[in-house]
Amino acid sequence: MAEDNLLRKKIVEEDDHEVEMSFLDHLEELRWRIIYSLIGILVGTIACWIFIDFLIEQILLKPARESGALLQNLKPFGQLFLYFQVAIISGIILSIPNSFYQIWQFISPALRYRERKYILAIVVFSTICFLAGIVFAYFVMLPLTLKFAVQFGSGAIKNEFAIDEYISIIISVMLAAGVIFELPMVSFFLSKLGILTPQFMRKYRRHSIIIILVLAAILTPGTDPVSQIILAVPLVLLYEISIFISKLSVKRN
Repeated sequence: MAEDNLLRKKIVEEDDHEVEMSFLDHLEELRWRIIYSLIGILVGTIACWIFIDFLIEQILLKPARESGALLQNLKPFGQLFLYFQVAIISGIILSIPNSFYQIWQFISPALRYRERKYILAIVVFSTICFLAGIVFAYFVMLPLTLKFAVQFGSGAIKNEFAIDEYISIIISVMLAAGVIFELPMVSFFLSKLGILTPQFMRKYRRHSIIIILVLAAILTPGTDPVSQIILAVPLVLLYEISIFISKLSVKRN
């Protein structure tokens, strides 16, 4: 019984204990976290370079083939630089779990003892959210966007796209969707800081839905309402999930 009380006291002390770090200590910690992240990106880039032909021909060029888009290279050594660009960005995406882990490890001193035990779960959930956004963009947003781009215009003008512009659009849309799908994790972090509350999110739910519909209309090419709904529904679900996560986060504060 005495040992149980001592253990509980130790946990409480560790929970309430704040490790004070100087400004230089924070900078040193940040420096090493950046170095670890860059090492992960380097390893990911090398791994992606090994499979670069598959990444470009079977993954990135697939939406263009399915939409009927015609691509061309307009720059000397354009394809070489394109391969390097794709390898680096793919390496960044591949090393996302490591990058998230380094970020949360840097933030962990500001968390309580019990909260630090959930860092691995947070990293996994953050990675799943980001990858889910990329998958959603690849299979839903990009086909709609490219289909509209190919069909738009008159017969007098032939739609042919520069390969670097095409890849830039593909990557930008996927990365943007990945960031948007991090909304639940952003709400978790802001709720922990006391900046965001579930009451606030519920109060402005209608306003948020209107903003989501406007955002879906902007991101969706053309005037097809079905496409706008396809984009809006996941965003609304993300908002509702964020409210739930914010509620759980506030309860544990």
